[in-house]
Amino acid sequence: MLIISVLVYRVNCACRARMALPMTRTDAKLYTDRHTIAQYPLRGQNIKAARKLYLSERFIMQETNSSLMAILGHLLEKRGFNFSGYRLSMLERRIGKRLTATHSKDQQSYLLHLQNNPEELDMLLDAITINVSNFFRDPLTFELLADRILPAIVENKVRLNDNTIRVWSAGCAMGEEPYSVAIIIHELLQKERIRISPQIFATDIDGKALKEAEKAAYKASSLENVKHRHLTRYFSQSGKAFQLLPEITGMVTFEQYDMLATRHRVPPVSIFGNFDLILCRNLLIYLNTDCQKTVFTKLHHALARNGILILGQAEAPGLNHQQCFSRIVDFSPIYRKCQEKTANEA
Repeated sequence: MLIISVLVYRVNCACRARMALPMTRTDAKLYTDRHTIAQYPLRGQNIKAARKLYLSERFIMQETNSSLMAILGHLLEKRGFNFSGYRLSMLERRIGKRLTATHSKDQQSYLLHLQNNPEELDMLLDAITINVSNFFRDPLTFELLADRILPAIVENKVRLNDNTIRVWSAGCAMGEEPYSVAIIIHELLQKERIRISPQIFATDIDGKALKEAEKAAYKASSLENVKHRHLTRYFSQSGKAFQLLPEITGMVTFEQYDMLATRHRVPPVSIFGNFDLILCRNLLIYLNTDCQKTVFTKLHHALARNGILILGQAEAPGLNHQQCFSRIVDFSPIYRKCQEKTANEA
């Protein structure tokens, strides 16, 4: 006779999790209920059915992960893009859009479509590396940058008789972010009549986006946060496009660069890093924990002494790097480099 022991926990999980209280005996009541297969024949069938369902779902999950890795491997082989460090949930969601667009029934059939249609590679890369940005995105961050951060950097440069400001915009998409910084710096230096040479380096993994960035021509939708004085001073309108003036575009140097690459710790075009300011916004949220550690170590290395790091609103240094950066403005993603070494640098 088969005895089935049923363990029942009556726990108000949501309430206890919020209050962070330990379980009591009333929260978790254990009792044993004895039944036989003869008395309850469906119980045994349900157990077998549940086991069968679990095994089938596990098989489907393994097949899905295998197909996903094959798709990423194909991208790496054909285009040199390594997305293995990105969050699987994000990759599945964005690849899923291409499945729908190509009427593929699953990832395996989409892989065959990808292998037989080289032009689909560009469509997939565009789907994964969505370049969503605009000028002065997150206006409060740029207000702090214009009113507090950059004036303090410039003042320190003057005090040290240092005539360069080095900035890195990591994951710059089509250039709106580095050009926004260039506008602020140019206006500040003109206002204070200070002669300092800004060196702004902008990188992205997507070479196609960088070509658009170098053109510096934007639709009106990208300029919603641009102040009127900046629009009239630094842009010229041609039809429906707004063209940035050369005095701003000449301040920015673009380069294709993978933040997860281990060969170069800083963008080669910058030669040695030592940045006074780094903007790495809304990139880390797409990476898994290990790759986030890699990027934070790289950012800490690339910053100059007391350099400033600006992250996205939903991003913050992980546990391994909390001692490496200190938040300098409450409730903002703006940090200063501390001199403590990271685990990888120690």
